[in-house]
Amino acid sequence: QAAWVFDIDETLLSNLPYYAQHGYGLELFDHREFDRWVETGEAPAIPSSLRLYREVRDLGFKTFLLTGRTEAHEAVTVDNLRRQGFHHWDKLILSRAAADREKTATDYKSEKRKEMEAEGYKILGNSGDQWSDLLGYSMSARSFKLPNPMYYIP
Repeated sequence: QAAWVFDIDETLLSNLPYYAQHGYGLELFDHREFDRWVETGEAPAIPSSLRLYREVRDLGFKTFLLTGRTEAHEAVTVDNLRRQGFHHWDKLILSRAAADREKTATDYKSEKRKEMEAEGYKILGNSGDQWSDLLGYSMSARSFKLPNPMYYIP
């Protein structure tokens, strides 16, 4: 089955309102402060990504949302995505285990893509704002890197 993988932060949803209040990425990142922002559920959709998401769904791709957000933010993330127009994804994959959070983003996301392939999916597309969303193993046939001038995740 053909699948498309989307990252969430700075790919489907924009955290620009948060970064506008925190020096556009020039301030030292504060996880607690960012978590409070996530918990507001106010991140707007990135319009071009919403259009792509809808087109991919209309073409019949299975859609997987693969994020470094933790399961503690699952409910607010689902609500935020739906209110911004993202519906009917096939799977939302959050960082569930403490061991996941100790891995590099590249390793974590590679492992999750490998699991998708083991379930019989062929990843034809992958969209993300970080190279760590796209690189590693179990890569897609085509990758689409969105710009992110505010931060870099190795």
